[in-house]
Amino acid sequence: MQRSGNSYKARLALAQLDIPYRLVEVDILRGESRTPEFLAKNPSGQVPLLEVPPGRFISESNAILWYLAGGTALAPEDRIDRAEALQWMFFEQHSLEPNIGAAYFWFALVRGGRDCSSTRSKTGWRRLRSLRVMGSPQGPPLFAADRYTIADIALYAYTHLAHQCELRPHRLSRHPRLAQPVAAELAM
Repeated sequence: MQRSGNSYKARLALAQLDIPYRLVEVDILRGESRTPEFLAKNPSGQVPLLEVPPGRFISESNAILWYLAGGTALAPEDRIDRAEALQWMFFEQHSLEPNIGAAYFWFALVRGGRDCSSTRSKTGWRRLRSLRVMGSPQGPPLFAADRYTIADIALYAYTHLAHQCELRPHRLSRHPRLAQPVAAELAM
């Protein structure tokens, strides 16, 4: 599903690693991930789903990132660097995806950007807290291994959509690390 931040992570890694792929659009809003055919490949019924020959499937966006990046500069091999990347990727799934990703899903996709002010006040602080953890001005410009890794891809997937999640732009501008575009994003 091209509008999914989790699917975007996989596409961004594929593009940056110059790996050819065939995109099959699965619209979760129309129940396409709940068909018997799709559920046979991924019982959780979620996207993205990567088919790896022969007929094997990998689900969960961060598992897909590790699979794609294995043996490349995007996947740290040093134990500490790898743990640091995993730390940020777990943070992304635990703090960002449920707050920014869920808000993007409801505000931008399901409700089509309609006013959700009653929800904004209840959940906005959680989104900001997640962004504050990432956006500390004292932090390094990249999140793991002192270089660009799949952790940066994972974190970028939803933070670059935060402006569509009922967060005011001036609040995002307080976090300079989040305002810096990823160079490869501009090339896509």
